[in-house]
Amino acid sequence: MCLTIPGQLVAVDGTDPLTRTGVVDYGAERRTVQLLYLPEAVVGDWVVVHAGFATTRLAESEALEARRLHAELDAARRAETAGATAATFAATRQEPA
Repeated sequence: MCLTIPGQLVAVDGTDPLTRTGVVDYGAERRTVQLLYLPEAVVGDWVVVHAGFATTRLAESEALEARRLHAELDAARRAETAGATAATFAATRQEPA
């Protein structure tokens, strides 16, 4: 299963639609992507990337909502992992004899 997170296009390099690339900012990191499937993409656009190719443009409101939901899922996963780690530690802790 793939989970894509929208990112904002912050730079575009080249004019040839077959080789044009861009830099997408995901907040915590930036990645260079191929713009072959989105020749109309411009700096400031929000895009979804799959396998290194920008495939879809999104409205800013959709992109920000998707990022908010992803952050909520990540926080829930971290809380669940922390709880499981604490429970595992407590279960394996041996009392002194």
